Amino acid sequence: MMNQSLGKKIGFIGAGVMGKSMILNLMKKGFEVDVYARDKQKIEDILEAGAVFRENIQSCVEDKDVVITIVGYPKDVEEIYLSQKGILNSAKKDTYLIDMTTTSPNLIIDIYNIAKEKGLKFLDAPVSGGENGAKNATLSIMVGGDEEDFNACKDIFEALGTTIIYEGKAGSGQHTKMANQIAIAGIMAGISEAITYGKKVGLDIETMLRSISNGSASSFHMTNTAPKMNQRDFKAGFYIKHMVKDLKIANEEVPTLKVLKDVLEMYETLEKNGDGDLGTQAICKYYE
Repeated sequence: MMNQSLGKKIGFIGAGVMGKSMILNLMKKGFEVDVYARDKQKIEDILEAGAVFRENIQSCVEDKDVVITIVGYPKDVEEIYLSQKGILNSAKKDTYLIDMTTTSPNLIIDIYNIAKEKGLKFLDAPVSGGENGAKNATLSIMVGGDEEDFNACKDIFEALGTTIIYEGKAGSGQHTKMANQIAIAGIMAGISEAITYGKKVGLDIETMLRSISNGSASSFHMTNTAPKMNQRDFKAGFYIKHMVKDLKIANEEVPTLKVLKDVLEMYETLEKNGDGDLGTQAICKYYE
């Protein structure tokens, strides 16, 4: 049921791998979505499905009830929110602004404070679940900001995900996502080492993975990612270059975590070797 306090008109910026599926899921729930993208040709599929193309940020966000953004890097978030013709200078008062990018918590707090001064309602809501989670509307969504704004946007979040949790004040969503990325990176490195060990001692890797996937070592990545490593399927559901970005942010926040530093170094090495556009499961290449 549509939240009666929240209108249906959404401006969406960031129609990439994740964003396209999110837009389609919002439209399935009855929301009207306007989309700004630098290259119209790349979003023809969602325009055919009913989204409306806007040529600039201003026209995409003006007179909207909600603006959602999910872009690549902190510099992109800063540009679309803080530039002269950006969101904070273009959205009408009382618009809900939801940034779902994984980005710097400090930047998010700055944007939140400026938004508050302008009478705008800003939430940081990074997601986990990758491309499949976006397609199936099963994302985990970690939300920071004012709790009353989180509650008002519940219908939006429920159109996109299944695990939707209010984390606390502005920036808390980002800090939770950093913890998520640290945990995932450590698991991926551990699986890579298990496979490397198995190969060195002559095990059949498929049999080994099947044997340990349902015991104490079980996890989403043991079940879903480890077979991709073994089959050398490196198609990206989440890019190495984006994991590098996330882990760098986490390392800047708390620079004393050893596993974080080690795995960041692994992924940075792969990115320098030209593997930044591979999926994060390609961490196994580091051991080769």
